[in-house]
Amino acid sequence: METTTRIVITDCDHDSIAVERAVADEHQIRLMMAQCRTEDDVILAATGADGMLVQYAPITAKVLDALPDIKAIGRYGVGLDTVDVAAATARGIAVCNVPDYGTEDVSDHAIALALSLERGVVQLDRRMRRGEYDLAAVQPLHRVNTRVFGVVGLGLIGSATARKAKGLGYSVIGHDPLLQPGTVTHDGVSVVAFEELLSRADVVSLHVPLKPETHHLINAQALARMKESAVLINTCRGGVVDTAAVAAALASGGLRGAGLDVFEEEPLPATHALMSLENAVLTPHVAWYSEESYGELKRRTMENVVDLCAGRAPRNIINPEILV
Repeated sequence: METTTRIVITDCDHDSIAVERAVADEHQIRLMMAQCRTEDDVILAATGADGMLVQYAPITAKVLDALPDIKAIGRYGVGLDTVDVAAATARGIAVCNVPDYGTEDVSDHAIALALSLERGVVQLDRRMRRGEYDLAAVQPLHRVNTRVFGVVGLGLIGSATARKAKGLGYSVIGHDPLLQPGTVTHDGVSVVAFEELLSRADVVSLHVPLKPETHHLINAQALARMKESAVLINTCRGGVVDTAAVAAALASGGLRGAGLDVFEEEPLPATHALMSLENAVLTPHVAWYSEESYGELKRRTMENVVDLCAGRAPRNIINPEILV
């Protein structure tokens, strides 16, 4: 028999919610689907609901004040940029994410972007399709085992990227504000200061959350510290990089290449300067994706909210203090 528990998906650009529906059916929960864009949209769709799954919709103090029945919010993914966690915590509402669903996938993608630039794969492919058989466009190329791979942010994804880069033969260094320069991680990554990483690394791969202190972490000043022969990889958050500064550095020869999966503005406009740069390898925010990660993300996001609505501790919760 169906329970009175009601969960609303505020917004979702996935091609199906069959996975979420299966979890709901298993627990006899009513699941509703909306496509909210504004605070008022969320309030209208989620009035009377016990829990919400959210992708991009704004979950603000105003929204939460208007939805007194909400017990849990589940975010599709890792980041919580659109959810006011402090406001939710103050109101006794649990906030959950799925912090590790795409660890292998995003780190795979970071390595793929790095190698495509290090070996000139995309540039050579583009030129070959134009009938050009010319190595000069990507010279010089160097062996991986002569190169230094720098990882900024040594959390789950950054550590996985470091492990894979090391396995390929790179010398790997890392920076993380929670780790002391001069130490070595349990995976054997030498921890250095941010400025040292920028100046030494041939590849700089970013794996940090977007916070006020990481906004435009890579700006014109940071780019000036990097080698002109270096490549920049970003698979974390678009706002971590000053996109205009990167485009200018690529165009002027101040940076050899950039592999970017995330952008300050998404979708990236067709007229953006990056679109015309041959030394930019661009992918449309898909680093997280594999069939395995896709299914896991949807199932675990739903399960977290279902557990909380049933009074059970979820697998992942951002503010566990509300359960005490």
